[in-house]
Amino acid sequence: MRTFLFTTALLCGGAVSPALSATLVGRAVLPADTFSPGPTSGQFIFSAVRPAPYQDRQPVQGFSAIIPGPAPGTWIVMQDNGFGSQANSADIVLRIYGVEPDWRTGQVHPVDIRTGERLASFDSRSFVALSDPNRQLRSPLQADLTNYYNRPENPPVDASIRGQRLLTGADFDIESVRLDHRGRFWFSDEFGPFLFKTDAQGRVLGAEIGIPGVFAPQNPFRGDIPANLPTSGGLEGLAISPDGKTLYPMLEKPVSGDPSQHLRIYAFDVDTETFTDGYWLYPLTGGDAIGELTAIDANRFLVIERDSRQGAAALFKQIFQIDLRDYNLVDGNKVLRKSLLVDLLAINDPEDLDADGSSLFRFPYVTIEAVAVVDPFHIVVVNDNNYPFSTGRQAGVPDSNEFILLRLDQPLVAVPEPAIGFALLGLGAVALGLRKRQGWSRQMAHA
Repeated sequence: MRTFLFTTALLCGGAVSPALSATLVGRAVLPADTFSPGPTSGQFIFSAVRPAPYQDRQPVQGFSAIIPGPAPGTWIVMQDNGFGSQANSADIVLRIYGVEPDWRTGQVHPVDIRTGERLASFDSRSFVALSDPNRQLRSPLQADLTNYYNRPENPPVDASIRGQRLLTGADFDIESVRLDHRGRFWFSDEFGPFLFKTDAQGRVLGAEIGIPGVFAPQNPFRGDIPANLPTSGGLEGLAISPDGKTLYPMLEKPVSGDPSQHLRIYAFDVDTETFTDGYWLYPLTGGDAIGELTAIDANRFLVIERDSRQGAAALFKQIFQIDLRDYNLVDGNKVLRKSLLVDLLAINDPEDLDADGSSLFRFPYVTIEAVAVVDPFHIVVVNDNNYPFSTGRQAGVPDSNEFILLRLDQPLVAVPEPAIGFALLGLGAVALGLRKRQGWSRQMAHA
């Protein structure tokens, strides 16, 4: 077992090659075949390597967002719509999970999502399922049908989905989650694209909110209005301001009529529930899409940009830094400038933490959709493993959920507020945003 070493010394000197701009200092893996109790899933997919369906269980997979958890060292991770499309994910329940990566042992442990207590398995205490018991949403839900997809030849909708009006992967394709200053969860969705909010128990608190003038093909309310986004082009990224009052939703693909390879970033006031400040355009430079937008401070953000390749074929998996104040005005559009922070295909690995015999570490997954700032020198990155389909690590073997802790050679200037405390992570001290965690715990305790 390799001992985890956390180095706090600052690196000095000249320019650093992009291939060595970050160092792997922690790696923890949640096996691909990890399940939690729930409705039978996988009834609408075919997998030769992991035959479906999965009786009375749900895969713990598809992590598309990560935010601080209820206790130091723990995180909340969000599962996306399930098996990759609206047409095959009606029996996947939308959930967020509590986890604790153990950088010493390389394992990822389930934790109680309300307290952070470590659990033996992903049982009902480890997750919050999204639901609409008070019928706040306008979108049609699988929970209101007798048979999945309203087809009599399909299996009946699970009794728990119907009884609790649980949200499924055929209802929304959630891609990110953030916690606002009132302790409410906000989710970004690709099918609308929509924003919607829930309480700490995952219960929807209002109708879904569309992006003005933007319609995905799956939008149930567009009528005769042509879609101006491609499929899987809706809201992918979602950042929140340090004070928890402004969301920054980001589209994955360009809107028809916008400059090619430019993606919109909006500002949204969570109290008035209105869009403000128009939008910015983020220029893709080598990727096909973005995977996440995460705040560093009030103005600066991290963006995961990726191609659609995996394994040895992967060519472009990078994290950029942007500042919403730093843009060129082009034909009336605020086109952001950006700088490279991390090349995820060229990470320095002097301790060979993945035991592959190389001092170079690659994160070659087709979808990398979660990043969080730990402190000015460290970030956590997680892949979306698309269980059981993605095979970025080994051909023919479903990818695991892999958490990596990276030490940056150049510091981020600030960390997301509120980050007022320190907690032990591995063998070093790093800021973990304790005030936000404590607020989360209070919300859960009184929900």
